[in-house]
Amino acid sequence: MSNALINKLFKTDAGFAALALRVPVGIVLAAHGSQKLFGWFGGYGLEGTGQWMASIGLEPGYLMALLAGSAEFFGGLALVLGLLTRPAALVTAFTMLIAIFSAHIANGLFLTNNGYEYALSLLAVTVALAIQGGGALSVDSAVARKLQ
Repeated sequence: MSNALINKLFKTDAGFAALALRVPVGIVLAAHGSQKLFGWFGGYGLEGTGQWMASIGLEPGYLMALLAGSAEFFGGLALVLGLLTRPAALVTAFTMLIAIFSAHIANGLFLTNNGYEYALSLLAVTVALAIQGGGALSVDSAVARKLQ
């Protein structure tokens, strides 16, 4: 990988505000991913989540549960740390798009009907982080300083 590409990967245009977005959204994503992967926090684990995903047409369900759970869990942890923020944010944004259009859009906007407002909020934050990077208080920022 070229130095220019590595520099772009870790460079961040954000100040301290990114921290206020990264940490809570990263925690939420990691928690939801752990429900899918491990059955923590009242989740159904891979088997149960896979069956549900297959029931709504996301086949093969087990693989889709593994992909969604991994994106949320590991992407969320990366966001909390500000490590590879842009790639993690892009992966989680894509995951939220799939969630919106496969599970929530038919239920309308509001969360009370299992609508898409919450996933839309997570999508907005992850898109913002993909654009601006992890911010001044991130592993990315520390790596970028070392590379200069």
